[in-house]
Amino acid sequence: MVVICYASRTGTKRNLAALGAADWGLLVSRAGKWRTEGFARIAADNGAWADFNAGRSFDEDGFERFLGWLAAQPVIADWIVLPDIVAGGLESLRLSVRYINRCLAVAPLVLIAVQDGMEHRDLAPLVGPAVGIFLGGSTEWKLGRMADWGVFCAKHGVYYHVARVNTAKRMFMAIAAGAASIDGSSASRYAVTLPTLDLASRHRDLFATRGIGS
Repeated sequence: MVVICYASRTGTKRNLAALGAADWGLLVSRAGKWRTEGFARIAADNGAWADFNAGRSFDEDGFERFLGWLAAQPVIADWIVLPDIVAGGLESLRLSVRYINRCLAVAPLVLIAVQDGMEHRDLAPLVGPAVGIFLGGSTEWKLGRMADWGVFCAKHGVYYHVARVNTAKRMFMAIAAGAASIDGSSASRYAVTLPTLDLASRHRDLFATRGIGS
């Protein structure tokens, strides 16, 4: 199967139309505007990356309000990224685990954002049909561990998503690692990059790790 692509929500109508025509989904963030823009396929990001870049702690109250908004929408999110702390290791994992049941009340699938300092043994008891993996963390760690976490997901038969995929090269890496889906902001910000990324997303790697959805 072709990897599922989600683009960060944008208010630019031209770019939204291009994304819709390419059959991309929309990634709606707690830290952005809460709009589905008429897309039939959406996913929900917890906004932790935006908090991290702004130098602030994760906004749990804002996330609760975001979940309430999601629950009221006519389209159900494919998945929700559980609250996390960027590069926060096991402290991030403890925060994510607290929200598993809460988020499963809103979406059929939740994703734990794996971060610098987390290992397979930490996630193995937690993953399953409704709990998958979202590859987060610092850029260096993420690139170095992308294939490794793909092997983990294939072994445990769980959903694997790779975040911040904004170039064809990184798209090929995600596909080779067995990602079921990716997200990025490049196609949202610059419609001219969409054809290249969309074409790359249809690449088939015969030696790719195979997990759920791939």
